[in-house]
This record gives sequence, C-alpha cells and structure tokens, in this order.
Amino acid sequence: MSTPKKRSEWESLAASLSINGKAFINGEYQDAFSGNTFDCISPIDGRLLVKVASCDLADANLAVANGRSVFESGVWSQQSPVKRKQVMIRFAELLEENANELALLETLDMGKPIRFSKAVDVAGAARAIRWSGEAIDKIYDELAPTAHNEIGMITREPVGVVAAIVPWNFPMLMACWKLGPALATGNSVVLKPSEKSPLTAIRMAQLAIEAGIPQGVLNVLPGFGHTVGKALALHMDVDTLVFTGSTKIAKQLMIYAGESNMKRVWLEAGGKSPNIVFNDAPDLKAAAVAAAEAIAFNQGEVCTAGSRLLVESGVKDELIALIAEELASWHPGHPLDPATVSGAVVDKQQLDTVLSYIKAGKDEGATLVHGGSQVMADTGGVYVQPTVFSNVNNHMKIASEEIFGPVLSVIEFNGMEEAILIANDTIYGLAAGVWTADISKAHKTAKALRAGMVWINHYDGGDMTAPFGGYKQSGNGRDKSLHSFDKYTELKATWIVL
Repeated sequence: MSTPKKRSEWESLAASLSINGKAFINGEYQDAFSGNTFDCISPIDGRLLVKVASCDLADANLAVANGRSVFESGVWSQQSPVKRKQVMIRFAELLEENANELALLETLDMGKPIRFSKAVDVAGAARAIRWSGEAIDKIYDELAPTAHNEIGMITREPVGVVAAIVPWNFPMLMACWKLGPALATGNSVVLKPSEKSPLTAIRMAQLAIEAGIPQGVLNVLPGFGHTVGKALALHMDVDTLVFTGSTKIAKQLMIYAGESNMKRVWLEAGGKSPNIVFNDAPDLKAAAVAAAEAIAFNQGEVCTAGSRLLVESGVKDELIALIAEELASWHPGHPLDPATVSGAVVDKQQLDTVLSYIKAGKDEGATLVHGGSQVMADTGGVYVQPTVFSNVNNHMKIASEEIFGPVLSVIEFNGMEEAILIANDTIYGLAAGVWTADISKAHKTAKALRAGMVWINHYDGGDMTAPFGGYKQSGNGRDKSLHSFDKYTELKATWIVL
C-alpha cells in the first residue's frame, strides 16, 4: 500500500472516507440501545466528523453477556494456541493492509500528524497484535518438583471477560497493547475507547472479524467514562478490568472493582517523568534533541513525556539554548501535511488545560524561555506551541502535576544525590532518562530511581520485548512483553497422587 506524499492527497482520501460511529456488539455494528449519540469533532479544524453511539449500562450488559456466552462456548477460549496465533497474525496483516484508512481516522480524530499516525500508531498496533500472536504457542505451563508418586501441574487459563478502557492519546496503539495478550490467551474483550477518539477502535472491530476472531469475542462500546465506563467497572460478570489513563480515574476504577465483584484491576496511569542530564553527558546536542522530542512528540500528550528536565548546573544554560533551538522544528502545522511533526491537541478542553498550566508557570515565577501561546486559531483547530520554563522548582504546579501537553519544566541540580532526590519527589513513577558518560553513575542512578522504565543516554527506548508500566501512582501491572500475559490469565495448581 503506497503512502500519500502530499497534504492534498491525504485530504482527498479524507473527503472520500466513510466514517462509522456505531457500537460493535456480537459481530455487528449497531446504535446504542438508548439511541443517544455524541458529536465527534476533529481538533484539526473543529468540523463534525460523525455522530457516535453513546453507550451506557444496557449496551454494557449486552456486550458482556455476549462475551461471556462465546467464552463459555469454547469456540475461542478453548481453541488451540497455534490456531489463535494464525488468526492474530492475520489480524495484524489486516491492520497493515488498511494502514492509510486507520492512520487517517487517527489523525482526524485526535489531531496527531499523519506521518506518526501511520509510522508509529498503526505500525505499532500491528506489531503488538502480531507479537502476542507469535508468542502464545511458545508459552509453556509448568510441572512442580514432586515426589516420585505425585504430579504437580501449574497451568494458565484465560480469565474470562476482560473490559479494556483505553485513552485518547494513542487510541489504536494502547488498545492493541491490551487486545494482543487478552485475545491471544483466549479471553473475550469489551473495549471502551475514549469518547475523544473512538474511531479506530470501531473500525478495528470489523477487521478482527475478517481475520477470523469469532463474533462476540471482541465488542466495542464508544461512550463516556461516567456512563458505559462505570457500567463496565461495576459489572458483576467482568472478570478483569484493564485501563490506561489518568491517576484520578484509575483510583475510581479500583473503588468500583471493590464495590462490585473484586474483579482484577490493572492500571497504567499518569507520569511526571524526570529526564536527568549530568555535566558529563556524552553528547549535549543529542540530549537536547531527545529532550525536545520527549516533550513535543504527540503534542506532549504522552504518559512518559520527559516533562521534568533535571539539568546539572554546569551545562544548564547551554542545554536550554540547544533545546529552544531544536524546538523551532516542532512548531505546530496541519496534521495532514506529511512534513508536520507537531499537530493539534485533542480538543478545546485539553487546550484550555495546557494554557492554564502555562499561566500557572508564569504566575509562580518560572521563566518562560520558549513558546507559551496558542497558535493557528484561525483554522478552527486547537494548537499550542511547545513551551519551556526555566528556574522551576519541583513544588511548582507545572513540575508536580501531569499536564499532558508540550510544557517542559527545567530544574537545576548539583550532584547525583540531589538529582535522585528531586527525581523521586513525585507521586508518579513511570519513566526516567539519565544522561552521563560515567557507567557507574548511570547504574547507581538507575537503581535509585523509583520508576518502571529507565533509559540511559536516550529517551523512550524499548520494544515489544520490554515491559511497560510504572511504580507508585503510575499504576500496576505491565503492558508489552511476556509479563503482560499475567494480567489476562489465572494460575491453576493441579496436584495428582499416583
């Protein structure tokens, strides 16, 4: 499949695109039971894309019942791993074959540049589905060491019905990080995409059926968190709830699980990740390039964004100047232009949130170094400049709260001990970066950081083989890697006396 080379070519594809806003239950597209809908507005220019089914309790009940029925039938849950693998690989191939359409839906829906929608989101989603499919027939059960007249078997079984609530920043990719291991292990899944970006999840459901996943195994319920999301979290027949989103909502979901059936709850929540640059960083220019990308990529709407830049005093001024220079290339542009690297934020509400934090940074006495303004307002879309503040202390609002926008706080430190103290002084513990030429310092710092992922002399590394998740209020459990399969399986011990 060829990729359009010009904005006009993408716009032509968009004009001919048929967008589906319906729920997907038991293998069929349908309206919400109530008939209610909500408007799906493009942040690119403020135009209405489609009216989307607004699901609630009745739809959740129907989807869960269908998921339970097909699970109990065994048509998928009891299928051999090699057969499930073949279907999952075909699902990944269909994502790739429909890459232009899926990338376009992602960009129109949440504003990210088309180049990244295709190269990062669609490609990463297909990779996640394929990797999980390839893994499933290579995961062995266990035998316990026993006496000669006993056999102890430790086996894994699918948990049953999984509710997956995914965010708006990487709608397709985050869904597939969960769909991959959940489906590969034989579960039924009810997927609830964010109301801010539901379109790719709705389209992927049909591709899953085409790949051979049986009807009822994957259901998609668009709607709001306080309606259908809450209904799934409280549902007595949902066995496991997986979530990516804010820490505030993650805490509420834990309460719902406790108030209902004690369903397992796995959460990937917020972050305020420190990116630590020591005086002896081996390549300050590379550190600046990485720091700019760590805050500007995806408009800063990334849970692992390097939003706190901790800089040792000896290189602070030089590094800030290099970052400001680098961020000039991250100025927002039209998301359907293949040259654009920074697009629109997801909606007006998020734009207002980002601008309120920029105002707070100024009010609290931080020094605005770069950006700080809304741009391209004449387009009808919602765009904001990448923004850098210096002279920030770790207790300012911009340094302590997750902004989910392109706002960088530069915090000065002196010595490794102070860097670690500042880095760990947060409720979050998702990720961190460390820049130093001293391998001993790198190891000591990485070990001391209370974070689920640490990157040395780069930022945002790893692939499907490495677990993704954090400490503290950044959540529990892990996406990606073989560790992700733990969330979707039950361990059973079977002891036999011969």
